[in-house]
Amino acid sequence: MAITKTVPQRTDARGEPAGPQEEGRHLNSALLLTMLMLVLVLLQSPIRRALSAPVMQSWTTVFVAVMVQALPFLVLGVLLSAAIAVFVPPSFFARALPRRPALAVPVAGAAGAVLPGCECASVPVAGALVRRGVTPAAALAFLLSAPAINPIVLTATAVAFPGNPEMVLARLVASLLVACAMGWLWLRLGRTDWLRPPSRTSYDGQSKGETFWGSVRHDVMHAGGFLVVGAMAAATLKAVAPDSWLRAAADNPVLAVLALAILAVVLSICSEADAFVAASLSQFSLTARLTFLVVGPMIDLKLFAMQAGTFGRAFALRFAPATFAVALVVSVLTGLVIL
Repeated sequence: MAITKTVPQRTDARGEPAGPQEEGRHLNSALLLTMLMLVLVLLQSPIRRALSAPVMQSWTTVFVAVMVQALPFLVLGVLLSAAIAVFVPPSFFARALPRRPALAVPVAGAAGAVLPGCECASVPVAGALVRRGVTPAAALAFLLSAPAINPIVLTATAVAFPGNPEMVLARLVASLLVACAMGWLWLRLGRTDWLRPPSRTSYDGQSKGETFWGSVRHDVMHAGGFLVVGAMAAATLKAVAPDSWLRAAADNPVLAVLALAILAVVLSICSEADAFVAASLSQFSLTARLTFLVVGPMIDLKLFAMQAGTFGRAFALRFAPATFAVALVVSVLTGLVIL
């Protein structure tokens, strides 16, 4: 009697039989991983020598320090942000805000101080508020304030600047002023044809638990990637950039503020972690680092893309430059008074 051997059929992520393309993808991934491991084995001696260099040791020290300090706050902020986005109905905000738009703006801005949420979560929440009938000025004030002055961010700032507790107050005051100023500016100059009504989210048909963990996974991967980039940039500045360059930029007050404001836009670090990157840039003044902390959560490259996708390109092209300019001016003025 012949004995036949059953070969288990390869399936894809949904449990269905995998087609030729799916199998080819698995084979390509395994081949790439094998080749990468082989290259690492062959080059282990040069890699070991490179890592033992003083520059690389300094780079690694700064990178690991920033990551270890920032990760707990990043994870906690993502968990709380996902919980609010999933379990708190957007109608709650509409009922809680005053009906007069001029009063709704500061109330919505102050609400960011008690509702944790990173900038990745604040954009869809602001879109949901507009969709529920909240005045756009109030929704925009919440969009700017929530990732900048929530308890997780302020606690992280206090931990990152243990010798400068005034940084927490300065960040709170400057960020709240910018959020309210942009809300009132929209009331004064904003036009309805600039703001495209946001579409609904894509979580229909999923349970709250599935939506929560899906949001957590997405935000951790998304924000964690930007944190790694930010930590690498901070470590590179500390280890590679000549001290004379950094001193030249840091010694010029105007250049220092502009440099860190632009750096905040380019790095696009999550607000739960940006304080530790700012603290590592010790060559720069507290006012320049305050500008980094105020500008980053309000306008950076990823936020511009998210705002354009949610509210339309016409809105983002006007709102982003105005936010950058207001945040820059308010940060400098707040630094001169408090720091």
